[in-house]
Amino acid sequence: RERLELESALHKAIERNELVLHYQPKVRVCTSTVVAVEALMRWQRDGALVQPGEFIPLAEETGLIVPMSEWAIGEVARQIAVWRDGFDIELSVAVNLPSRAFERSDLVDLVRTAAERHGLAPRALELEITETGLMQNLERVIPDLHRLTQIGVEIAIDDFGTGYSSLAYLTQLPISELKIDRSFVKDLGVKSQSAAVVTAVIALARSMGLKVVAEGVETALQREVLLHLGCDEMQGNLFACAMAPDELIRWLSAWSPRRASPPNMRGCRRT
Repeated sequence: RERLELESALHKAIERNELVLHYQPKVRVCTSTVVAVEALMRWQRDGALVQPGEFIPLAEETGLIVPMSEWAIGEVARQIAVWRDGFDIELSVAVNLPSRAFERSDLVDLVRTAAERHGLAPRALELEITETGLMQNLERVIPDLHRLTQIGVEIAIDDFGTGYSSLAYLTQLPISELKIDRSFVKDLGVKSQSAAVVTAVIALARSMGLKVVAEGVETALQREVLLHLGCDEMQGNLFACAMAPDELIRWLSAWSPRRASPPNMRGCRRT
């Protein structure tokens, strides 16, 4: 009964505009610069902010994740334009894209139209797809990924290393970035096996000319180990939580490239 009630409420969440996006910076640590932000979905339900782990799995199972993702792409394009026009801030924003979104025959047109509607170049949008999701329908996904990169959209593989799949597919994909999964980052400095996996991912990315970003960075030790291993771009609560758009503007205004570390946000929850 609770699951059915949640599913019904999630259907209405789209109609009632209860979905919101929070944004988490990606930081280049050596220069203390924000290179991009990632859009993360939240649900404002009955006055409370529902975290993604509580509704995204259900949305994926029911197929609701497809219209939710379509909304997210349009909302991100709108928000980028607001930051540009109202604050003179140019930000590239990554949007998580489920594998089921590739079932749409007009996915590329959807992304292009969202960018054009707000006067953006498509390169302002980056799409992240998990390795597991990618492997579910690789043959269908590859042509759309090539069309997306042709219009300027960058593609990142999220949660890299968790898909237990052959690395041969990497040579077929027009990707620009690998994101090291937080499960490997968590034990850096504690378990040597984690450092070995991260080292391998960094070496793979470098050999293929790809950017590599470590996500889920929460401690200074993790940051230092990642820097030592050669990963300079990071994302996680050590630097900033996922924030509402106005909070992100305040956070950026407090940012200084001369700081030893970026301004932290207290009370972060895992994304």
